[in-house]
Amino acid sequence: MDNALVTTGFGLEGYKVVKHLGMVRGITVRSRSVIGNIGAAFQSLVGGNITLYTELCEHARTEAYALMVSHAESMGGNGIIGVRYDTNDIMDGVTEVVCYGTAVNIQPM
Repeated sequence: MDNALVTTGFGLEGYKVVKHLGMVRGITVRSRSVIGNIGAAFQSLVGGNITLYTELCEHARTEAYALMVSHAESMGGNGIIGVRYDTNDIMDGVTEVVCYGTAVNIQPM
């Protein structure tokens, strides 16, 4: 699915929603490794962006997004509207990332 057909809005400019297929989601659960925590602790001493955690978060969001797109495709969707992310700590050092939206069929106007 082309990334241009995924939006946080509730419509896609230049397209008409012809059918709502329902909610789609992608879920991933990630944990920080002991080595990663040690490296991040050293980075936090200096201050600024803690790149080890930034990379972990970006990887989790990318995976959740890809799973959501795959879910929409399996339902026959060619677009996703109203996309959102949510996170939840399951336990210390373990985080769930959810990406969700509404799968739709769209046509160019």
